[in-house]
Amino acid sequence: MKRYSLTNSRRIRIWAHEYKKGLVDGRKDRPCAVILAMQGQGDDLEVTVAPITHTIPEDPLQSVELTDATRRRLGLDGERSWVITSEVNTFKWPGPDLRLTPTGRYEYGFLPATVFEAVKEKILNPSPVQVLRTE
Repeated sequence: MKRYSLTNSRRIRIWAHEYKKGLVDGRKDRPCAVILAMQGQGDDLEVTVAPITHTIPEDPLQSVELTDATRRRLGLDGERSWVITSEVNTFKWPGPDLRLTPTGRYEYGFLPATVFEAVKEKILNPSPVQVLRTE
């Protein structure tokens, strides 16, 4: 079986909406889907991650919902969860932005290939921005 993602989740400190509010650190640790891992200079590994959230996405075209079975297999809680594809972060691995999971590891597990492919497709081909007009 081919593996499509390094691991399901990593935790990272800050996202664009938090930065725009003037925050330096994120308000909470958040599981993230690792989308890409690339060898940097020397032994550095850079990973690109997308956040996983319980908040219903404003634009459903820019997210992928995780199924109950996937959440259970990964050890996430029972609440509905989405991978947000409109915002990704890249950082050096390992680094200060990582947090341990409840099991004492940095990862929860692998995303199913179908979920990973859906996330990758939406990141590479984002939905067009909708412009609302009032007349």
